[in-house]
Amino acid sequence: MSIIKILREKAGEPQTSFAEFLGITRQTLIKYEKSPESIPLPILRKISERFDVGMKDILAGKLPREPEYRVVPAGAQARVRPQIRIDIPEENIKKFKEVLLYILERVGAKPNVGQTVIYKLLYFIDFDYYELYERQLIGAKYIKNRFGPTPVDFAKIVRQMQKDCELEEVKTAHFSHGQTKYIPIRRADISMLSALEIKHIDAVLEKYSDRSAAELSEYSHRDVPWAATKDRHVIPYESVFYRTPETSVRAYQNEI
Repeated sequence: MSIIKILREKAGEPQTSFAEFLGITRQTLIKYEKSPESIPLPILRKISERFDVGMKDILAGKLPREPEYRVVPAGAQARVRPQIRIDIPEENIKKFKEVLLYILERVGAKPNVGQTVIYKLLYFIDFDYYELYERQLIGAKYIKNRFGPTPVDFAKIVRQMQKDCELEEVKTAHFSHGQTKYIPIRRADISMLSALEIKHIDAVLEKYSDRSAAELSEYSHRDVPWAATKDRHVIPYESVFYRTPETSVRAYQNEI
């Protein structure tokens, strides 16, 4: 199967809307999917940016290597080896699920809140909290992708949540683009969240949940943690302390 078709279907992008995005006909897209080497450079660049895959990889028919993750028992030592394997503490996954369900309950019905927006909401929940309080809230690992920070464990956790009937994944269209949305089936268990954590999550949702995926992606690109990290590498939490005033959430000038 063509790499372009694989990427398009993985993103839930219908041929018609994707052809419109590229500014070509559906018949031309079918031709390019069969023969990537015939794609003009401007179109190839659009495809590369849309799916966060290098142009050389598209021409070579190579899918990008995704980080693997392993769940480790509570109390075990987690290790990080960017682009190879990321170990995720079990308690972090439990918290991740409940925060995700809470986000979906609060703002998931908004038309702009698809997978990309959820990625950014999770990122700012985690990194803003770390800057403010110097401790983790969810503690998820994020890697640098072209369109902004991406939680590496998201896809596998969501697949498990679907199997456990905790949420449902739905493919829709938003402004002629494919969109992946999630519908919560059960309510979030917020008993594992403190009042401060809930207040923080609510503040982040209030601040960012009405922004489009493009707006949040662009904003995240101006955030030092993303900008200072190499492509496909894990974004270090400590980098929040080097943020510029535009994205910083901590009033350092008031500290003694």
